[in-house]
Amino acid sequence: MTSVPKQASAFRKGGHIILKDHVCKIVKMHGHAKINFTGLDIFTNNKYEELQSATHSMQEPEVNKDEYDVIDIQEEFVSLANLEGESLELQIPKNEIGDNLRKGFEDEKIMIAIVTSAMGQTKITQFKEEK
Repeated sequence: MTSVPKQASAFRKGGHIILKDHVCKIVKMHGHAKINFTGLDIFTNNKYEELQSATHSMQEPEVNKDEYDVIDIQEEFVSLANLEGESLELQIPKNEIGDNLRKGFEDEKIMIAIVTSAMGQTKITQFKEEK
């Protein structure tokens, strides 16, 4: 769980912030003395809003994105490995990303999973097909 305090007025649209205990990407912010933040949870895409004094500190999470090769898919889990030899086993997302990842792997394409980690959570949030 890594985050740092940051003055509310220093955040910018497109950055990351913790809103109501969720790691969010800021999609809208407005106000001067009080700032109304609107963010989308980076893992679930749920919308969260919070009103905060511009001089008050809020938490900015450390968000990491890493690429992993898809090594195997067994039932609901995918085995991943990166160039440094680190391996990871994660649940396949139950959405279009997971469906396309599974289909590409079954079609014997080289699939790369983009894994996002923040505040103790690690999930596959994107993928790409190696050309």
